[in-house]
Amino acid sequence: MRSVPLGASGVEITEFIFGAGGIGGIGSAESTRGLGLDAGQGRSRLSEAYELGIRVVDTADRYAGGESERVVGRWLATEKRDDVVVQTKVGLDLSAVNIGRQLARSIERLGRVDLYMSHAPDPSTPIEETLTAFAEAVHRGQIRAYGVSNVDARLLESLLAEADKRGLPRPVFVQNGFSLLDRSDERDLLPLITGAGMGYMAFSPLAGGVLSDRYLDRPAPPAGSRIALAGDLFYAGMHSPANLARVARLRDLARAHGVSTAGLALAWLRAHPVVTAPIVAPSTAAQWQAVRDALSRPLDDDLFAEIGSIFD
Repeated sequence: MRSVPLGASGVEITEFIFGAGGIGGIGSAESTRGLGLDAGQGRSRLSEAYELGIRVVDTADRYAGGESERVVGRWLATEKRDDVVVQTKVGLDLSAVNIGRQLARSIERLGRVDLYMSHAPDPSTPIEETLTAFAEAVHRGQIRAYGVSNVDARLLESLLAEADKRGLPRPVFVQNGFSLLDRSDERDLLPLITGAGMGYMAFSPLAGGVLSDRYLDRPAPPAGSRIALAGDLFYAGMHSPANLARVARLRDLARAHGVSTAGLALAWLRAHPVVTAPIVAPSTAAQWQAVRDALSRPLDDDLFAEIGSIFD
C-alpha cells in the first residue's frame, strides 16, 4: 500500500485509514454502545488492517465512551506498532481547557497522538481560543499536526484566516463524510482545500454499506447491519430507493470489471484527485476484500468519470 503526503503538512499517511469508531459501539452515540465490535473483534480488525498495509488508525475520545481509544491503545502497546500514525478527535467542547484535558486523556489511553482534530464545530467557543490550544499542543510536541472534522467551506475559510492573522499554525487536514452518495464537499470545500494545500480524509466512504451489495435485492436492511442499527443517526437519507437503484447500476459496472461493488466505490475515492485517504471500518474479516479490490483496480479517467456520472 502506498504512502501519500497529507497535503503540504510534511506528514505521510497510507492511502487507506482504519476507522476504529465501531469498537465498543457505533460512533459516539450512547444509544449504540455495545452494538459494535467487542474488544477482541476490534483487535482482530486492527491486526488485519496492519497486515494489509494500513498504517493509520482513526479514533475519538467520545467513541463508545472512550472504549475505542482504550482498545486501540492496548493493541498498539501489545503489538508494538510504532510505525502506525495515531489520530484522534476532541469534542464537542473546543475550549482550551477541554482540549488540554482531553488530549492528556487520549495520550494516556493511546500512548501517543500524532494527528489531533476537532470532532465538530463548537459555536460557543471563540475560534481563536481553539486554534491557540491546538497550536500550543503542536509547539509542546504533544502532537505532530492538527486538523478539523465536519466543517464546511465557510467555517474553514474563517479558521484559516484566523490562524494567519494570529501567526498560528494552520490546520493541515479536513476529515468529512464523503462518498459517491455524498459529494456535497465537491462544490465549495474541496477547491478551498486544494488551494490551501491541505489533506482530505473521507469518512463513511461506503455510506454505511449502502455502496455495496448488502442492501440490494431485499425488502429491508438486514438485522444487525449499520443501517438497521444506526441509519437514522449517521446515514440519514442514504438508504433510499433512488440510491439503491444507482448502486444497482454500480454493481453492474463492477461485475463487468471483475471487482466487488464496494471495491469499485472505494477505487473511485482512491482515484479522486483531492481525497488523500478514505477511512474504512470493516466489521468482519471478509469485508477487507473491498479494500483489496480497490487497490487492485486503478481507475483511468474514463472509468472514473463513468462511475461518477451514475451518482450525478
